[in-house]
Amino acid sequence: MKIYKTNEIKNIALLGSKGSGKTTLAESMIYECGVIKRRGTVDAGNTVSDYFPVEKEYGYSVFSTVFNAEFNGKKLNIIDCPGADDFVGNAYTALGVCDMGLILIDSQYGVEVGTQNIFRTTEKLKKPIIFGLNQMDGEKADYDNVIEQMRETFGPRVVQIQYPLECGPDFHSMIDVLLMKKYEWGPDGGTPTITDIPADQMDKAKELNQILVEAAAENDETLMDKFFEEGSLTEDEMRMGIRKGLIDRSIYPVVVLSAAKDMGVRRLMEFLGNVCPFVDDMPAPETITGEPVKPDANGPLSVFFFKTSVEPHIGEVSYFKVMSGTLNAGDDLDNVSRGGKERLQQIFTVCGQLRNPIEKLEAGDIGAAVKLKDVRTGNTLDAKGCDYQFDFIKYPAPKYTRAIRPVTESDAEKLAGILTRMHEEDPTWVIEQSKELKQTLVKGQGEFHLRTLKWRIENNEKLPIVFEEQKIPYRETITKAARADYRHKKQSGGSGQFGEVHLIIEPYTEGMPEPESYKFGNQEFKLNVRDKQEIPLEWGGKLIVYNCIVGGAIDARFIPAIVKGLMDRMEQGPLTGSYARDVRVMIYDGKMHPVDSNEISFRLAGRNAFSQAFREANPKILEPIYDVEVLTPSDSMGDVMSDLQGRRGIIMGMESDHGLEKINAKVPLKEMASYSTSLSSITGGRSGFTMQFSSYELVPGDVQEKLLKEYAATQDED
Repeated sequence: MKIYKTNEIKNIALLGSKGSGKTTLAESMIYECGVIKRRGTVDAGNTVSDYFPVEKEYGYSVFSTVFNAEFNGKKLNIIDCPGADDFVGNAYTALGVCDMGLILIDSQYGVEVGTQNIFRTTEKLKKPIIFGLNQMDGEKADYDNVIEQMRETFGPRVVQIQYPLECGPDFHSMIDVLLMKKYEWGPDGGTPTITDIPADQMDKAKELNQILVEAAAENDETLMDKFFEEGSLTEDEMRMGIRKGLIDRSIYPVVVLSAAKDMGVRRLMEFLGNVCPFVDDMPAPETITGEPVKPDANGPLSVFFFKTSVEPHIGEVSYFKVMSGTLNAGDDLDNVSRGGKERLQQIFTVCGQLRNPIEKLEAGDIGAAVKLKDVRTGNTLDAKGCDYQFDFIKYPAPKYTRAIRPVTESDAEKLAGILTRMHEEDPTWVIEQSKELKQTLVKGQGEFHLRTLKWRIENNEKLPIVFEEQKIPYRETITKAARADYRHKKQSGGSGQFGEVHLIIEPYTEGMPEPESYKFGNQEFKLNVRDKQEIPLEWGGKLIVYNCIVGGAIDARFIPAIVKGLMDRMEQGPLTGSYARDVRVMIYDGKMHPVDSNEISFRLAGRNAFSQAFREANPKILEPIYDVEVLTPSDSMGDVMSDLQGRRGIIMGMESDHGLEKINAKVPLKEMASYSTSLSSITGGRSGFTMQFSSYELVPGDVQEKLLKEYAATQDED
């Protein structure tokens, strides 16, 4: 295979909603390049992209697929990303290492929620985009309607490069207003017949060409001057203007095609090769220290690993991008992320499940290596003397959580190893060992995402597992002041145990005045603060402890033991065993024995005094509340709002957002367990949502009563 220079390489992420035809397009592209002699289909399960067993089982893409297309002297590295929102992490990865995105839209359904989510991601990452209107041969294809939707959603930057002469099953020709030519295909697609534009289409073509010329000229002062002087630009000048507009995101070109019939695919590849930015046209990526690194083949060698997969009959395959320098097969590199050295004995170019050995890859190129010793996704490997390290891929927060355990308890360690490896393959599978909940939690983007994980563990690893609903990390706190004292006394021959603690507790809020006096019944307690401890809690909130002992009633050396007793109860609250928070404690009196008092006695006395006072302080349970943002078509808005309110959600606001309705709400985590599945069912899969932690709030009285009964029942069983 030819060694491509940095200025001959283009890296493109292939994006789009589920069903938009990305895998089919990828198949047609590599067919056009001669990589395969016959195109496979998704239905037949024989495409180059979807080759994992789980993908064949479910009939849709689960993992991104790297492939390259050598076309007209250019190398197009393309990463085909799954369309389902549950696998959106692949799009973040692909856009991290690619220089632009090709977003496919199904011409039958137009702009979908998934399309908008992908667009927002490209917007956030400042990546150029091209829109491809696919499935122009579909029964419901409506080009004009989709273009109108796109302009409403994405604004006036949407610019047509091509338009079809017919939509639906009769689609077989289009007008290209950049080249000002007509393209026509036979029933089997492939190489088109290119002719002059028919007279009845010339006015429309000239109008769209003029819009395109103006859009291209806007991105370069020289081109703008020439346009004002002559009223037109050459083909090469238009390409240059469009390329600059792509880089600035001031133009979103639109092409048309039928990937299934291989119509428009060759022209799309010409456009990508001639117009899209090369690797070295884009802003330089930055290291973790903020140093920009241009893709220079003569620079210091640095390689970033962005994807790991365990592939059938091969094992672990590690995908990388050469960020700087030239990588040769057999190079020894330092793993600056993990330490240690790594030899890349063989390197490959990749086309789905096809891998071809290659001698070297220059800066900006994408390749793979197999069975490396100790390389993980996100690692940077450098040549000696280079200290670049990259970490530019940021993944979306998870929004679906389940507890996971093996059917056979003895397999727990084996499961932990499998989950670690799964996270390497897809970093949006987040694994958490929760000490608080005593559960292993696996978090993902939705039910399908986690169902895929379960299928792979049970079918590939032959390990039966169980998914359970996660326990909710409730918190306990108090709402008024209370007083208690407790004497711990134990005598069993020899030295005994004795400790007595008197304390007052009250709710803590930031900035409250120091304690002075309290009244309980007819008795007033005046305090003299000798010492103060402020303990930030790992789970949020604080414990504040005041030593108000006077006259030596308790020796100062026993105060730390009392604090340990308080923390025992803060870690396992008296109401439900949940963590407690935001309490301040005044230790004001007690008793000790010259022989029998010791640390364990005062720890137990402090713990039990705190428990008694806590129960008298009108204790309340707090639950985690999340900010939830839902994007939905307007015709589903009423149903979505009713469902949120049925989940104890509070609607905070609504607004229109590029043709969709955005609903903001605050919803308890307890009610979000099955939300992704419910939302998909309510809206036919046309809606999406994000959620992030907001605060802890008091649970309603009826919910608290139910939780107390449930906890009491578990204690009785124990």
